[in-house]
Amino acid sequence: MNQIARKQEFDQIWNGAEQLEVLIFCLNGETFALEATIVQEILDLVPETRVPGSMAFVSSVINFRGKVIPLADIRLAFGMQPAEATIDSRIIVLEQVIEGEATLVGLKTDKVNEVTTLARASGEPPPSVGMRWRPDYIQCLVKRDSEFIIIPNLGEIFARKS
Repeated sequence: MNQIARKQEFDQIWNGAEQLEVLIFCLNGETFALEATIVQEILDLVPETRVPGSMAFVSSVINFRGKVIPLADIRLAFGMQPAEATIDSRIIVLEQVIEGEATLVGLKTDKVNEVTTLARASGEPPPSVGMRWRPDYIQCLVKRDSEFIIIPNLGEIFARKS
């Protein structure tokens, strides 16, 4: 993904607004955020059913209000090590367009922190070099105090075929 495409992805998340309401969560000590409007619910951990032959980071499903939905561990897509669940672990249920269809997906997290507002002026597209993760998996980086908040590009992550 070139710098122009990264800028377009950055502009898309802000959609012309100067602020974005997000849900902040943690994975392996990194701070991530999802646009609050796509979040359906935050769940305590529930039983998972493994699905043989599925993508490594979407290897199980859960029952969400009588519906079977995929459960993703995006830390694996980012090349992070899997982590054991803790008392703070949660599942974020969100709606994501996958292959043109609105789909409910659960995301494993280490901890859900807060709903907050981020300023566009504090954000920028990911750099093309020096990243330990695939830049196309990051839609935006937002500086808050002394940390960076990563807004993942779920469309690119879920478009991955392996």
